[in-house]
Amino acid sequence: MHDPEVTIYTDGACKGNPGPGGWGVLMIAGENRRELCGGEAATTNNRMELTASIEALRALKRPTRVRLFTDSKYVMQGIETWIHGWKKNGWRTSDKKPVKNMDLWQALDALAAQQHIEWRWVKGHSGDPGNERADALSNEGIPK
Repeated sequence: MHDPEVTIYTDGACKGNPGPGGWGVLMIAGENRRELCGGEAATTNNRMELTASIEALRALKRPTRVRLFTDSKYVMQGIETWIHGWKKNGWRTSDKKPVKNMDLWQALDALAAQQHIEWRWVKGHSGDPGNERADALSNEGIPK
C-alpha cells in the first residue's frame, strides 16, 4: 500500500461495562491533526471501540488511503475475519445467534467499503503517542 493520506488512531472507554462510555479519534494528514470524541450514558466498551472507528471514517470527506490503528482485538478480528462469515450467514454467528452490535458492524462495513483501509492493531497503554491521545479523547468523551 502507498503511504496513507490519513493516519487514524481510535479508542473506546467505558466506566463499568456496561456503563457510561466514550470514544476518541486522532486523525493525522501531513501537518494537519483533527481530534474527535463523544460518548453515551449507557453503553459497552466494544460499542465505543466500534463507534470510534465509525466516527473516524464518517469524518473523511472523500475516498482516502487510510492506516487505522486500534487497540481493540474485537474490532480487528471482527473487520478482518468474522464479518465475512456474519454477512454470509445473514448477520448470525457460527452458532446461529444474532451478531452482537450488528448495527455498528453494518455501519462500519458500509463506511469501510468507501475507503482504502489498512487496519493495524496497536497494543494499548504501551506508550504509542497516537494511541495514548485517542485514549485520552475517549475518556474526555464519557458523559459526566
